[in-house]
Amino acid sequence: MKLARIVITGIGLTAPNGNNLAEFRHNLLNGISGIDWMDVRYMGKWPAGLCKFDSYRHQKRKDVRIGTRAGSIAIYCAREALLDAKVNLDTRDRSRIGIYLGITEHGNVETENEVYNISLFNHDTKFWTHHHNPRTVANSPAGEVSLNLGITGPAYTIGAACAASNLGLIHATQMLRLGEVDFSLAGGVSESPQSFGIFAGFKSQNALAYHEDPKKASRPFDKTRNGIVISEGGCIYALERLDDALARRAKIYGEVAGYCVNSDAIDYVLPNSKRQAECVQYALANAHMTVNDIDIVNTHTTSTPQGDIQECQAIASVFRERKEPAAINNTKSFIGHAMGAAGALELAGNLPSFNDLVAHPTINVDELDPQCDIPGLVLSQPRPLKKVDSILNNSFGMLGINSTLIIKRYNA
Repeated sequence: MKLARIVITGIGLTAPNGNNLAEFRHNLLNGISGIDWMDVRYMGKWPAGLCKFDSYRHQKRKDVRIGTRAGSIAIYCAREALLDAKVNLDTRDRSRIGIYLGITEHGNVETENEVYNISLFNHDTKFWTHHHNPRTVANSPAGEVSLNLGITGPAYTIGAACAASNLGLIHATQMLRLGEVDFSLAGGVSESPQSFGIFAGFKSQNALAYHEDPKKASRPFDKTRNGIVISEGGCIYALERLDDALARRAKIYGEVAGYCVNSDAIDYVLPNSKRQAECVQYALANAHMTVNDIDIVNTHTTSTPQGDIQECQAIASVFRERKEPAAINNTKSFIGHAMGAAGALELAGNLPSFNDLVAHPTINVDELDPQCDIPGLVLSQPRPLKKVDSILNNSFGMLGINSTLIIKRYNA
């Protein structure tokens, strides 16, 4: 059976260093980090990535107060994606639109805040908000988007740790191909820095980044890297079948070529390079591509000592037979780890390469770790490329979930 071709026709995002694709891309090409100090409850100041989007651009003040931070991020990104795609919902059957958003975790922020609030009143639960339950259900961010836009089709979240936003795009592709929906809003969101628990958790694992200059705290591949910079953000794509996009003369950013999702089944936290390599290999097979067809590889590497080495080993093993090295970069060095939004944001940062033929760099690599020294790394400065026809995007998560998504240049 011939599968429908699925294309990207709109992008809405907010990252610690940009609130739209043009601003985000400019800052990636010019080495501008979005990491700064954050005062974390009970823990003091730590490097973190916070977004500065206008939450009232697409929401009323009451809705922002009642809803969640993740919901506001999702609404902003979804609305911006629709504007970018030039889609007017009033001319659409809203029951045929799907919303598929990846998340790492949800509800922690709201629960922590409420427990803290009632601690100020001798833990009297009469001070506990009656908005707590709808705020903390796992489908909240997607549900808030559906309420804001009046979309009556399927709207739910996909929990897949830090691989989640790749899975949002993969799931949307599958649902469009099955004919379950005619248009989708897909990607991922995260409000992680609002939770002190995630800072405390990574600190207890000796995996929380620290540097006297917060903008240098996220340093994948660097010999002195010491952990993850926790960030928030969101990126939502408008996805549709190619025939529908062509019929309305839509702008096309790229086409979904292939993907894979697999699991390590080995450890709660530690990654496995063999399973990661298999995920990349299966995605290539799914796309009917070889390593020689890939021009840019965006790595998941998070600045953890072992995690970066494992992924570099996986990439090296898969791409060792390539004729010339692919350009290999990392976006977390600019924005930290946006958890459930990471994969979608990192893909967005690379999509403009189809037009400008430039790979954005990895920053903050002052001394390359010899165990991360693999062919093709783009460090410190952007790299002009002869061609960019395909981008491979890795996102891996706790409990051993791996995802690889390949986007190719659209050709008629």
